[in-house]
Amino acid sequence: MRKSKFTEQQIIGFLKQAEAGMAVAEICRKGGFSDATFYKWRAKFGGMDVSEARWLRKLEAENAKLKHLLAEAHLDLHALKSVLGGKKVAPQAKCEMIRKLVQEHQLSERRACRLVGLSRDSYRRPPQPNVQNQALKDKIVEIAHVRRRFGYRRVHDLLRREFPGVNHKRVYRLYSAANLAVRKRPVMERTPLNIARQVNEALSMDFVSDSLANGRRIKCLTVADDFSHECVDIAVDYGISGLYVTRLLHKAACFREYAEVVRTDNGSEFTSRAFIAWTQEHPIRHILIESGRPMQNGYIESFNGKFRDECLNEHWFQSLSQARTEIAAWRSDYNEVRPHSSIGRIPPAKYAEQLRRQAGDAARHETPAQIH
Repeated sequence: MRKSKFTEQQIIGFLKQAEAGMAVAEICRKGGFSDATFYKWRAKFGGMDVSEARWLRKLEAENAKLKHLLAEAHLDLHALKSVLGGKKVAPQAKCEMIRKLVQEHQLSERRACRLVGLSRDSYRRPPQPNVQNQALKDKIVEIAHVRRRFGYRRVHDLLRREFPGVNHKRVYRLYSAANLAVRKRPVMERTPLNIARQVNEALSMDFVSDSLANGRRIKCLTVADDFSHECVDIAVDYGISGLYVTRLLHKAACFREYAEVVRTDNGSEFTSRAFIAWTQEHPIRHILIESGRPMQNGYIESFNGKFRDECLNEHWFQSLSQARTEIAAWRSDYNEVRPHSSIGRIPPAKYAEQLRRQAGDAARHETPAQIH
């Protein structure tokens, strides 16, 4: 706003002279201003005294200042919206926002720092990368590329031995910064299952199909313990009959005894005479799920999902022998290395070993009266 060279007292004096009868042209000639200026003053200050004119000018100055501040606030808001894509709290993200405000909106560094909420010293001296953080990030990326279905929780479980002092929040931050998040699968309706109370109480079985590079189909019979989540065995062959299944279960029983319950679907291998006769011989309770209700066999369905994602989908088998070798290696890793969230985030084999040790200790501490 342009400031007048005449004071409020002078302007009111000119207006008083006109009211006293002096010609406007004479007043303008003596004062050195135009007729338009005089009439503008009369429209604005007519009927006022000096104090009222001063108050009006002060009010105009304050309004002009407020308009200027409002314009700056709108400019700041527009600048922030253009660089603020979401919630930004990390210092690195704030530094990037300040750079954009300075370069794209021509704001001063001081003003940009004030808007973002970061000190100028922090902006000018960004944090230097930590050697341990970089090593941890490289290891997280390495694990995530090998185990593509693992989230940050399981990655953290595998890092505990090599990085004992690192908590899951730090792993999550580096995991998210590397954009390694796994897409969640849709939640399906679940059918309740009878929960096993001890190891080898219930085994679940099912078939998973795959094909070799030459197009020939192969079948994988997966057997899992419902309680410890161990993979008891995975048989791989071109064809698997009911008799083949009984031989596999008999071989497993030599090391872990016969299970009390076996849960399967209604496939021909599990309803064959050979398999039914084998269950009646030992005896073993055979549970057949309803047709079209795979979640009644949810334990093995969950296991098969991991088996497909982490093993079958990651390999292109050239021969049956290669398929058996790769699948056996994955089964060993699943049982002995891969942590499971429902059993305390430890591998199934370690969990089963703990249970067997606890059972052995309890048996040794029994009194003779309890034994008889």
